[in-house]
Amino acid sequence: MRTMTAAALIVTLTSVAALAQTPTAGAPSAAKPAAPAPAASTAPKPVKTTTVRPDGTSVPARPTTQTPVDTANAMAAQERQAIQSDLAWVGAYNGAINGEASERLITAIKTFQKDNSGKTTGVLNPQERAALAAAAKALQDAAGWKIGLDPVNGIRLGLPTKLAPVQSATAAGTKWSSAQGQIQIETWRNKDTNLTIAAMADSEKKEPAGRRIDYSVVKPDFFVLSGLQGLKKFYVRGQIKGSEVRGITILYDQATEGSMAPVVIAMSSAFAPFSGSEIALTVAPPPRKKVEYATGIVVSKDGGIVTDRNAVDGCETIVIPGRGNADRLRDDQARELALLRVYGSTDWKPVGFGGAWKSEVTVTGIADPQNQGGGGTISSMAAHLTSNGGDVKLAPAPGVGFSGAAVTDADGKFAGLALLKSAVVAGPTPVPAQAALVPAEIVRTFLTAAKVTVAAGLSDAKASVVRVICIRK
Repeated sequence: MRTMTAAALIVTLTSVAALAQTPTAGAPSAAKPAAPAPAASTAPKPVKTTTVRPDGTSVPARPTTQTPVDTANAMAAQERQAIQSDLAWVGAYNGAINGEASERLITAIKTFQKDNSGKTTGVLNPQERAALAAAAKALQDAAGWKIGLDPVNGIRLGLPTKLAPVQSATAAGTKWSSAQGQIQIETWRNKDTNLTIAAMADSEKKEPAGRRIDYSVVKPDFFVLSGLQGLKKFYVRGQIKGSEVRGITILYDQATEGSMAPVVIAMSSAFAPFSGSEIALTVAPPPRKKVEYATGIVVSKDGGIVTDRNAVDGCETIVIPGRGNADRLRDDQARELALLRVYGSTDWKPVGFGGAWKSEVTVTGIADPQNQGGGGTISSMAAHLTSNGGDVKLAPAPGVGFSGAAVTDADGKFAGLALLKSAVVAGPTPVPAQAALVPAEIVRTFLTAAKVTVAAGLSDAKASVVRVICIRK
């Protein structure tokens, strides 16, 4: 058996509450074990999905009243996972970051809302989702959070590189620690033809001597232990494959618990001991939804609308609620723009072009109905623009449904169109959604080539944005 002294142990976090209810190799939590959460509904409650308009067209209908868990279930799994991750980083969520909808997730959302003086609905509105993402990103940056591979064992793991910047090799893996050793993180492996996960867990309970176990879970393929080792907190996770167990030990001073607790949850979720170097940090995009929501910007009085090209890619039908079906007239693949047209009315209120964008802006769009209880409310959020080599980034990224939203500067001038790159999942750790700006002048050039004459001057962005619904086969 492998022996491990206190000096050889390593880094970080607290106990793992969520594994008590999650019998998988997913991430446990870092606080005291919580009571098992009630099982989540596996599907939303039946709702009316379409409405037939007088002209005979069918459009998605506003769903009937649904619970927060129903709303979470209706989200894409990667969006739920991103929300779980962000909530864990801000200390509101203590559980497996696995994309499951549960009462534990809803409780965490309510905790975040209460902590930020919001209404505790259990459903994040676009402004709350943006604030949560920004707060989590700030904490990740402060910790120096990175996903990488242990160079010795090939274990995929997340590391707080600013909290534990000192790297060294050990006999069975790699160690990262803070300068004075308050935080230590160590990977390890043990290989024996007679090795079992239960025997490995039992050994870890006893070595080094004096460990006090506060939390223990042993499953057929993995184990988790946490508690106190002297004056430090420890967390150990091991997983077996064949005759080999690979694991991670985190050891940290109790004084660092406030910053380390969310890091431990994130590290546990990112831990993939047998993935190997073939794991990439980017993955293929998820399958396209049958019904996808975006925002469009009215650019002419006769029904011209510009939006995100990807949001209307592969649509059998494109619907503008309250207006009817739209035709897709023109694309710009390089700039990710699409021009739509709804025929039959001339009372549209186009956005006004004029002026150069400034760093502080307002994003106006319509969040996905799943994120606003089935509604179609137009909302705005503050954001910041930064330019890097010609690309203009928008932060924080708005929520799902805002791709194609209007971006205006402090003077109310149209700055451009927001493009949202949805959150994806690299293994168990989500990659946060990102957003970019297509500047107004590029949008103008695209429209000019399509023989659309844009309006000049100021305009009310809320009067010039519409919901765009893409219906695929």
